[in-house]
Amino acid sequence: MLKTPSHENVFQQLRLDHHSSQPYYQQLQQQLLGLIESGALAPGQNLPAERALADLLQISRTTVKRCYDQMREADTLVTLGRGGTVVQAPKGISPEMGRLKGFTEEMQELGMSPSTKLLERKIVQDRTLASMFGRPAVAKFLKLVRLRLADEQSMSREVAWYDLTLAPSLADWDAMGSSYAYLQENCQIRFANSEQSIEAVLSSEEESQVFGFTQPSPCLLIKRRIYSDRQQLVEYVEGTFRGDAYAYRIKLQV
Repeated sequence: MLKTPSHENVFQQLRLDHHSSQPYYQQLQQQLLGLIESGALAPGQNLPAERALADLLQISRTTVKRCYDQMREADTLVTLGRGGTVVQAPKGISPEMGRLKGFTEEMQELGMSPSTKLLERKIVQDRTLASMFGRPAVAKFLKLVRLRLADEQSMSREVAWYDLTLAPSLADWDAMGSSYAYLQENCQIRFANSEQSIEAVLSSEEESQVFGFTQPSPCLLIKRRIYSDRQQLVEYVEGTFRGDAYAYRIKLQV
């Protein structure tokens, strides 16, 4: 489940300035944080044992221990017993579920900056999709596979299908930002209701790759159908959210 430092050249990049007045443990901490922020050290990746890193840098083990201790206190690193010291996954986020809103709006409400990476975009004809959307077999649909990020951290791999009969201008949409905003503002579609299910799954090979997992890991699979005010299915989406950083809050009526 944990990444091991198979590419040890990452740690070979560490250089301490022996002429600086800054303590070694602070220099080491800053450089490790830089590797984490750049993505060179991913969540779940092992760091060298204290003695091994001390030997590599020709410093005392106490110095490395002090660096690691401070990073653990800041929740940047975590020690998992025999699993060693690893880069901590980002703190989980908990959007509230209660009305229809997309990823972009959820992240903005949490004070985070949403962004999107388009992984796949194509127009498809599929009998199963056509049946789901209540369209003829020759109907065309827009398929989007997008990686959704918050503050540059990958959160969800989303696969969505849209009815081009209902919203033909989607064929020219760049797929950036909120699909719901585009559908309402550019296609004049009014949403009436949606159906949503949530289930626990293990990440697929594609999902593990974009999330930086080394093997299948727990995720939340959210399936959503959105209907127009004419009760026509507009969108069907399956979004896989990384389980180590995402949780939903639900208000219950009493």
